[in-house]
Amino acid sequence: MKHLVCPGITGWAQIYGLRGDTLIEERIKYDIWYMENWSFWLDIKIILATIFGGKFMENAY
Repeated sequence: MKHLVCPGITGWAQIYGLRGDTLIEERIKYDIWYMENWSFWLDIKIILATIFGGKFMENAY
């Protein structure tokens, strides 16, 4: 399922700190949740969390 979606510059798992040396299973769990719950506003939330790095979500980069 994960391979059906084109990759972006950031994602749901990444703003929760799951990047680099983290468990792939955990990242995939977040990616699948994102695909099942996608909305325009969710993308806006991810973009804002990426830009402002942690002001909206704990552990965001």
